[in-house]
Amino acid sequence: MNAIAASHPHAAVAHPTHKLKLLLKREFWEHKGGFFWAPLVAGAIFLVLSLMGIGAGEVMLRKVPDQATINVEGGSFKFNGLNLGQLTDKLSPDELREFGGVLDASLYMSAMWPFVVLAFVVFFYCLGSLYDDRKDRSVLFWKSLPVSDRDTVLSKVLSATVMAPAIAIGAAVLTMFGSLILYSLVVLMHGGNPATLLWAPASPLKVAAHLIASLPIYALWAMPTVGWLMLCSAWAKSKPFLWAIMIPVFAGIFVSWFDLMHAFNLESVWFWKNVVARALLSVAPASWFDAANIGPVNVEGPQAIHSVVNLGTMYSVLATPQLWLGVVAGVLMIIAAIRLRRWRDEG
Repeated sequence: MNAIAASHPHAAVAHPTHKLKLLLKREFWEHKGGFFWAPLVAGAIFLVLSLMGIGAGEVMLRKVPDQATINVEGGSFKFNGLNLGQLTDKLSPDELREFGGVLDASLYMSAMWPFVVLAFVVFFYCLGSLYDDRKDRSVLFWKSLPVSDRDTVLSKVLSATVMAPAIAIGAAVLTMFGSLILYSLVVLMHGGNPATLLWAPASPLKVAAHLIASLPIYALWAMPTVGWLMLCSAWAKSKPFLWAIMIPVFAGIFVSWFDLMHAFNLESVWFWKNVVARALLSVAPASWFDAANIGPVNVEGPQAIHSVVNLGTMYSVLATPQLWLGVVAGVLMIIAAIRLRRWRDEG
């Protein structure tokens, strides 16, 4: 290699970041169905179901008796032939704020569809990330390339903790705005102004910002599950799914059966929550919420969602030992997975 370099002094040497970029591209294209299409399809399914629900609601609305009314300050309005323009004019500022809280809650709910798919995609991706290469013996080809085991494993870690959730967040934001557009069409059909009734009271940009800001918290919180699944993927000769599930679950049963946590003045539920659940469920979005410092909720009604879901609540997780102990455990298991990959290349 030195002779080649001497004879070609201007030969380009691949930069580590360039190698990592190529490895990330490889992971994306090999798992494009799970990383890219799955969250988009999940969001599209939600929008289709919402459209079907709107259609069913319109049919039911036309069957409501003429005497059925909705009462607000300033008057009452018939359900059948409802004119949302007249209703909006009668809503007080407080009622509009309350309605905005309802809309924001619905936006978070619509955004959850791509995230639910994300949890399954990341779980099974990590579980097969190192095992599948050994199973089909393609690991021999990849090891013949000038790419280290460390770079290969780290590219898979970044794919699971950064790339996949970032794409899911994009799909969630698209789903969220798509649902607002559907609601806007309904408001227009009933003589209302979407800008006044929907877009002004709601906070879609704030909701989108919260989703984007959750990415680093997700990446750190998911580390113990990512590390454990990759360790099982690198170690197991067969059926990594069973090994990944059975070892933590049977450990929890063993600890509970013999009350081992009482030696540390702790209940068995602590082990299930901080060891078993962190090893298996940390890739679920918002699973970190239980460790967040929510603080006092000073607002009643639907708008209370902003007192619960905000940047302060989200980033309060960074001050918890649960997060950083999980990161340390995940890093140690990832290091073990890298070392195992160096020699465990049998089929």
